[in-house]
Amino acid sequence: MRIDSTHRKWLIFSVLVLVTATAGYVLYVLRAQHGPSGSSMAGLIFGSVGFAFMIFAALLGARKKVPVWRLGRAQAWMRGHLWLGLLSLPLILFHGGFRFGGVMTSVLMILLIIVVTSGVFGAVLQHYMPPAMTSDIPLETIFDQIDRVRGQLLQEADEFVEGVTASGGALATAAVSRAAAIATEELPAVSAADIAPLRKFYDREMRPFLEKPNAGGYALADSTKAHAMFIGLQTLLPPEVHETVKDLADICEEERQLRRQARMHRWLHGWLILHIPLSLALLLLGAVHAVMALRF
Repeated sequence: MRIDSTHRKWLIFSVLVLVTATAGYVLYVLRAQHGPSGSSMAGLIFGSVGFAFMIFAALLGARKKVPVWRLGRAQAWMRGHLWLGLLSLPLILFHGGFRFGGVMTSVLMILLIIVVTSGVFGAVLQHYMPPAMTSDIPLETIFDQIDRVRGQLLQEADEFVEGVTASGGALATAAVSRAAAIATEELPAVSAADIAPLRKFYDREMRPFLEKPNAGGYALADSTKAHAMFIGLQTLLPPEVHETVKDLADICEEERQLRRQARMHRWLHGWLILHIPLSLALLLLGAVHAVMALRF
């Protein structure tokens, strides 16, 4: 894995902070007569620094929401968000002496562990998922345009099938170019009985597959099964229709790629549904905990 210079700087800084904090915690434990405590001077320092790192991580969201804040490069903030957010966990553990304490502190620790874990999970996804999408989905589409592209695929498939099953079974529609409108040309007439398997296959298998992209259980969603189905379909149809069958197979392949892209996109961004609300809850309860600890 290639590490850029910004990432390397944050990594070195984080390792130095962790080593220093760990050494300080060991000395603190060895000298504490009654064991580590969050209310001791050392405990308060660990807690304050750890909470400050949490606040810094949260500021990333504020910077993204208010783009006029040009405080450093976005990449540096992203790296800082990751590494300082990760550092907050051991520092808060040092703060409490690796004890969860009462109900509120236990809730805070559980929230912190979930937030840090989900953040690391999201960072891994964001690092590996985009290259995987590029290699696995050669026909990648802008996510917001997926529904529109699906509508075009369905319309295109309808026109293909309607062309070959038109009045009297005349084969009226030829191959369709992705870069141009449907081209038509007169081809030898084929009887309606000859092309009946195509209509049956399209109505029962392919159109529902294209029409309901969020539904599962379709054999055409599996590329191996789909290939076998189209090969079998070709054996039931006259050679004049084979080119249309290939075009329909290409449309199904494009739909499978759109499904993979949508699925990867949900993974890539879905973790934020958990991460962001819990992060806000953690900051709020952390502030309440700090005020209560200082007052009482």
